[in-house]
Amino acid sequence: MRSKSVTIASLGVAQILGWGTSFYFPAVLAPPIVAETGWSLGWVVTGTTVGLLVAGLMAPRVGAFIDRHGGRPSLAASSLLFAAGLTCIGLAPNLPVFLLGWVVVGFGMGTGLYDAAFAALGKLYGAEARVPITNLTLIGGFASTVCWPLSAFLAETFGWRGACFVYAALHLGLSLPLQMAVMPPLTQTAGAAGGYAAGDPERRAAIPSGQWLPFVLLASILTVASGIGSIVIVHFMIFLQARGADLALAVALGTLFGPSQVAARIVERLFGARYHPIWTMVASGVLMALGLAMLLGEASWLVLTVVIYGSGYGIMWIARGTLPLALFGADRYATLMGRLAFPALIVQALAPSAGAWMVERHGADAALAALTALAVLNVALIAILWLLCWPRGPAI
Repeated sequence: MRSKSVTIASLGVAQILGWGTSFYFPAVLAPPIVAETGWSLGWVVTGTTVGLLVAGLMAPRVGAFIDRHGGRPSLAASSLLFAAGLTCIGLAPNLPVFLLGWVVVGFGMGTGLYDAAFAALGKLYGAEARVPITNLTLIGGFASTVCWPLSAFLAETFGWRGACFVYAALHLGLSLPLQMAVMPPLTQTAGAAGGYAAGDPERRAAIPSGQWLPFVLLASILTVASGIGSIVIVHFMIFLQARGADLALAVALGTLFGPSQVAARIVERLFGARYHPIWTMVASGVLMALGLAMLLGEASWLVLTVVIYGSGYGIMWIARGTLPLALFGADRYATLMGRLAFPALIVQALAPSAGAWMVERHGADAALAALTALAVLNVALIAILWLLCWPRGPAI
């Protein structure tokens, strides 16, 4: 088995390319697509929504597949699917073919982005997967930093279609061989002998007996956090300008978002091994709620507001991968990750449209107030989960 550092670095490259060519794709490439094709911006951006919906719908099956076969085939398939989908997008003569390409990209997202990668690492390292998961999110946090300027360069040099083809080639020539090289067959993983036969009813149940309430609570927390995060990312500039920032200042403040996520993940990486992942979730919920409350209130603290909110959102992804492992164990981890990802990805896909409706119908301030209320509700749900799980002893 490869060293953990080599494995995480290789998977991290694939995560940067995966996120950069899916979730972060429209930020730079949507304008040239609209300019050349005449398709509306709304329809072009809808491609990402389609991809996220496909990823969410398939998440439970992907988790169960990784539980049975390990992460290698799923992550390899993701590179092939990304390449095929991006090629289809690049060749698209009309909008239906463009959206069809996003359906294929959605399959790539579902089989290869964080939730699938977390499941693969849980299968590979078992109970020792926390640090690898944290390190992977640390590398993945640079997706926008790497791919936004790269996309701009490729679009300027080769056009947006050429950019799609170059990215497809990178998935085939870089991500695929890296993931195949570092992900071993199932028989070499720590989770290969999980103690449950494939047909065991307990294995099929996936959620341990008596732990349905913690599972439902955790799924609700991750879903609310994903919805809030998706709305804020898409409408961030609108919210900042509603607090008095002009466009130039809003863009400058927006550049702090990515570094804030990465910095918070570095702190979690340095100190996270000393405490249970529930505390990472607590910190994430509190920081996101505090950041939104500050954004709703005093406009003179915008820099601090962005840093606080970005930090909370950044470590939310760490908690999303590590808390289920700590609460439910490694045996069912991949299957559970798939089930947890299902509602979170669906809401993440639909939330930006709901956010746009709120902003258009009630204004940015009302939308911010609603998001703040949801973030406070999420803190309450996290507190209930903490109280529910704390008596379990050493694991917490």
